[in-house]
Amino acid sequence: MNWTEVTIETAKAGLDLLCAMLTDLGFKGFAIHDPDDFDELMAGKAGHWDYLEEGLTEQLTAGAPSVTVYIPENAQGAEQMTALKAFVEQLKNREDAADFGSLELSGKCIREEDWANNWRKYFKPLCVGDRLWVTPTWVDEPVPAGRTALHIDPGSSFGTGQHDTTKLCLALLEGCITPESRVLDIGCGSGILSIGAMLLGAKEAVAIDIEQNAAEAAAENAQVNGIDLARYKTLCGNILTDNALADALGEGYDVVCANIVADILIAMRELFVRYLREGGTLLLSGIIDERLDDVTSAMQEIGLHIERVEESAGWCAVKVTK
Repeated sequence: MNWTEVTIETAKAGLDLLCAMLTDLGFKGFAIHDPDDFDELMAGKAGHWDYLEEGLTEQLTAGAPSVTVYIPENAQGAEQMTALKAFVEQLKNREDAADFGSLELSGKCIREEDWANNWRKYFKPLCVGDRLWVTPTWVDEPVPAGRTALHIDPGSSFGTGQHDTTKLCLALLEGCITPESRVLDIGCGSGILSIGAMLLGAKEAVAIDIEQNAAEAAAENAQVNGIDLARYKTLCGNILTDNALADALGEGYDVVCANIVADILIAMRELFVRYLREGGTLLLSGIIDERLDDVTSAMQEIGLHIERVEESAGWCAVKVTK
């Protein structure tokens, strides 16, 4: 298998936290470059060396701290790359963004136009759950019997259905949607979850993402699937920092979906309670198995009930009720 090497430039203050956040995104290992480590080594704190190859000193001390991750060149890797880019943009909008340095990405094929086009060689039609058939907009194949086609062009947004987090959440949606369901999709990416809900019979949906290109992609994908935009609304912004936007989402949703990462899911727990009607369903995904207990405990602490947990390839999705 081929791999893409991606390096994130950061700062000393945010190095450890960045690594922890990358772990939540599903990166099991990474290479860390910290020039301070070399200073400690030379001061005798981390070993003793009689000889250093010419040029090694400059190599080890050059540049800012950085974290390098390795992403497989396959369908899940394409999703992981998009999730990484969205995550970095979110970090740049945090109040403590200065602690993370420039957050510049370097590596192969990470330009917007590259990844928008490179999706196509990885993204193939697939059956998800019992009712949906997720297919790229550029593929013209017969819909399998008993399935509803969900046409998606993710562009540079997360959500093709190939990643386990998305498949788990779509499958859980099947048992939650009725003709009267009002759905809220937080961190919508391509809009695949909320569009899937509409195709499964939901009455209306609101999709929101911190990135403008994601909100635009969701609206475009809704139209491709024949969804009336009077019943499908897209918004852009950060509901954790923008109170007016958080208020604009309203209340009383029958189903709320959030396929993000553990720490953000935990930070949003009070908002989930606010948006859900009594008896409503919350679907959480994007959770690595090591963080499952953290997320479920946080939801239980505020009175939500864990109904079901689904796992696949180290990822978890949780069905929660209010």
